[in-house]
Amino acid sequence: MRRVVFSIFVLLTVAGCSSFMMGSGGKQAVSSSLVDYLYPNESERVEHSAQIPLLKLPVKVGLAFVPSENSRFKSIHYKQQIELLERVKKDFLRHDFIGHIEIIPANYLTNGGGFDDLDRISRLHDVDVMALVSYDQLRRSMENKASLFYWTIVGMYLIPGNDNRVQTFVDTAVFDIKSRKMLFRAPGISKIDDISTAISVDKTIADSSAKGFNLAFEDMIVNLNSELSRFKTRVKEEKVATIEHRKGYGGSGSLGFLILAGLLFSLFRVRT
Repeated sequence: MRRVVFSIFVLLTVAGCSSFMMGSGGKQAVSSSLVDYLYPNESERVEHSAQIPLLKLPVKVGLAFVPSENSRFKSIHYKQQIELLERVKKDFLRHDFIGHIEIIPANYLTNGGGFDDLDRISRLHDVDVMALVSYDQLRRSMENKASLFYWTIVGMYLIPGNDNRVQTFVDTAVFDIKSRKMLFRAPGISKIDDISTAISVDKTIADSSAKGFNLAFEDMIVNLNSELSRFKTRVKEEKVATIEHRKGYGGSGSLGFLILAGLLFSLFRVRT
């Protein structure tokens, strides 16, 4: 009889722990809103007057997470934020028209700072274009019918009984700061399903959360490269931006011309 009562007590305790760790309804949501950051007042959410951006090559880019106003749950740890942004930076620097990328910690941005905040960052960090990463992650843990206790010769055994799901969405929007026009954007998504015991659900969800952001960023980086190539085509064909070269920059075209000129000079010397 004692064993049965103790089993029921442990079962209720573990179930209570699961509900406590996951919050109301077994769900957590962490997010940062690009719209709320750029347009804190709804009255300002109007379309800006048409203005063609002037991009000076090589472009100087700022890269940052949009600050989150959700302080109830921890979203992305600072160290992971920097690691994720470093991956985007490394991929962006493969393009010769990007001259410099400055990673800007989210605490340098002000909640609801808007474009005035971007103007300040532009002056402070000497960047012309800003890539803003926003995110939305839903974490859910629900008990299932497989959550059972068994007594064995070495004690009580628990079958994993929590279905855990972490869905992550990230989005990078690239803005020309001066014209306040969005140049292009790219999303990334991931979904992770797992099971765990009620006692270990907190750690399982935390691990899946970090993994979810990593997978979503991998997807986003692929899409960023596609959107970047598409934007280059649109600049040539649709004239969505004006291009100007900084002093001393010739781009890959000038480099190719110099290589060709060098080869022709070498051939000329061999023949003479």
